[in-house]
Amino acid sequence: MKVIIIGGCGFVGRNLVRYFQNCETIEAISVFDNESMGNRKHITQYDVNFIHGDIREYEPLEAAISGCDVIIHLAADTRVMDSIENPDMNFDVNVIGTYNVLKAARHHKVKSLIFASTGGAILGEVEPPVREDMFPQPTSPYGASKLFGEAYLSAFFHSYGISSCALRFSNVYGPGSFHKGSVVAHFFKKILAGEPLVVYGDGTQVRDYLFIDDLAQGVINAIQSKSSGVYQLGAGRPTSINQLIDTMRQVTDRNIDVIYKDFRAGEIYKTWCNVSKAEAEINFKAKTELQTGLSTTWKWFLEQK
Repeated sequence: MKVIIIGGCGFVGRNLVRYFQNCETIEAISVFDNESMGNRKHITQYDVNFIHGDIREYEPLEAAISGCDVIIHLAADTRVMDSIENPDMNFDVNVIGTYNVLKAARHHKVKSLIFASTGGAILGEVEPPVREDMFPQPTSPYGASKLFGEAYLSAFFHSYGISSCALRFSNVYGPGSFHKGSVVAHFFKKILAGEPLVVYGDGTQVRDYLFIDDLAQGVINAIQSKSSGVYQLGAGRPTSINQLIDTMRQVTDRNIDVIYKDFRAGEIYKTWCNVSKAEAEINFKAKTELQTGLSTTWKWFLEQK
């Protein structure tokens, strides 16, 4: 297979590139990225064809996809609060950009497409654990934009035969995430700086934390299974913010001060995944315990400092 990772310089992309180096079924890897949330220097040690470009510009994207068998579409404006502040930007990147990817895939008759989606932001406030068959009720422009992507993947599969998986990532963390604004990366950066952690709410809000190595294996499994549809990828375990902070205290062996502020509109209170469909159809199962994953991640953050 010849694979192109769109958004491959970012946190997930650079880890996929690392994983793919040891995958015998992958013949060649290309990365297409505008380097807004990553840098090509993070993948230069690997055998990769790098192409600088933006998914909002169709012609360079279409040229980059030519000759590829599999597209992994990771490029996105991913921050919920930013999407509320600037929905136009979120729409341009996540909606117009994703449509450009699908249009180019159709033009070049690409066999398979993997799309990075999300669970909580699409489904809204529903009783967890979240499942793929729940009715979507996005609470932010970010969630709405990912729902668009899933809908168009389904349409292009049924209309044009493009095999596609929408993988609903839970909260992904791990080495390589220093630039990320996600909660684990943000908290570790604050701990390194000796600053207090700010929690919006009382800390009882719940998320599902997935270690990057488990996610990377899930993506590989999705490609190899040749399945189509929507799949939740998470650890399948609920963890509150307070529990996360307590575990961080253990792995860092540091005193961590916490400041609690008012809950922010647009954020989900409780969400975690039911991953039984992914287990059954793409042989996915997260193996990394939270403390192990956080310990590995913390060691990497210390090395960056």
